Amino acid sequence: MNRRKSLAGTLLAAVLLAAGCTGSGGTSKGADAKAPDDPGTVSGTIQVLTHRTDLVQDGTMNKYAAEFNKIYPKVKVEFDGITDYEGEVKIRMNTENYGDVLMIPAVIKKGDYPKFFASLGTSAERNKKYRFTDFTTVDGKVYGQSPIGVTPGFLYNKRVWQDAGITDWPTTPAEFIDDLEAIKAKTTAVPYYTNFKDMWPLTSWTSVNGSVGCDTQATTALAEGDPWAKGADLRVGDTLLYDIVHDGLAEKDPTTTNWEGSKPKLAKGEIATMWLGSWAITQFRAAAEEAGTDPADVGFMPFPAQVDGAFCAVVSPDYNQAVNVHSKHKEAARAWIDWFTDKSGYADDNLTLSPVKGAPLPSVLKPYDDAGVKFIELDDTAGATVKLIDNESEVGLYAPDYRQSLVDLAHGAKKGKLDDFLNDLGKRWTEAAKTVGS
Repeated sequence: MNRRKSLAGTLLAAVLLAAGCTGSGGTSKGADAKAPDDPGTVSGTIQVLTHRTDLVQDGTMNKYAAEFNKIYPKVKVEFDGITDYEGEVKIRMNTENYGDVLMIPAVIKKGDYPKFFASLGTSAERNKKYRFTDFTTVDGKVYGQSPIGVTPGFLYNKRVWQDAGITDWPTTPAEFIDDLEAIKAKTTAVPYYTNFKDMWPLTSWTSVNGSVGCDTQATTALAEGDPWAKGADLRVGDTLLYDIVHDGLAEKDPTTTNWEGSKPKLAKGEIATMWLGSWAITQFRAAAEEAGTDPADVGFMPFPAQVDGAFCAVVSPDYNQAVNVHSKHKEAARAWIDWFTDKSGYADDNLTLSPVKGAPLPSVLKPYDDAGVKFIELDDTAGATVKLIDNESEVGLYAPDYRQSLVDLAHGAKKGKLDDFLNDLGKRWTEAAKTVGS
């Protein structure tokens, strides 16, 4: 599993959320995972759960562990690469045995973090050095840290876009549709690829939120209003996805898409464009090398919307690493998280943003810098409320189901009108918000 996130959408996830996902081993007391003072005294064997099965299988994670051992020689690091990360880990968390270090599953309520994870320190302390601390802050303490930051965007084959006569990034959804029409008319490439069958790539469209309106309070807006109101970011994004499919600019049969197969196809120019995130660039460029094409052909562009003449791109955390509150080696587990975040080079290796404040942009985002793209971070204070509303409404903002229905609607597999579809989402959401707020 090479993607950065696999978000919960199963019945079990809903059950866990409804029950508060306390698990048999959960505790409300919490604990601290303190940073060690002397690396030479830290010892123990720690198990690290990861969704990066590719890096476990090719030995990359063991190489990181070897570098870690140069500083912490008495700590043995073992990796458990899990393909269905969300599905398996949320089951394990009904016991006390869910590794020593793990990425926080999306299904876990933010307010429940102290029951499952040890604190990494206060928000005031960690916010001085790291980005994204508010995403895992509960009552002033931070319970997770992402080793990388990512930004959403369109991966595209530069050569295909140039062959279609397109030299500039589109600045509006209408321009984007026009460009895809040109690609369809002037090249043999599929203008856009939904990755419908693998489902999870469709969840990437939620990350449109914030980029359209360039609003750092976009998450708060989800909690306080209708995400599909006229002009709202998600309505703009979902309408663009609908128009792409409805206008025949995506693959003919969405049910036959294949995530792994899409990488070399985009690299070779058989696919022109896909909405994903900066985390995917390295994977697609690696696919280009394997296919014998130029990795530099794989480009990255922001969502086609501007505010005051500038594009905006939301910067957000990847999976947040946390220490199991039941770990017998919390100090060693904390040492791994700190080292992996600060010194492993993982962010550079994946051409992603470092969570350490003041770190330079990765080279793949230099075109963003050159074009004056404004990077913004969303205030996640209302993040927990948004998840509660999402669960109560059964919309599935972070699951693929409703956008699969949207794609089905667009290519005629489902009957109905776009406005009715989006208005229904908004009605369910706002009604649920009243319940959550009561």
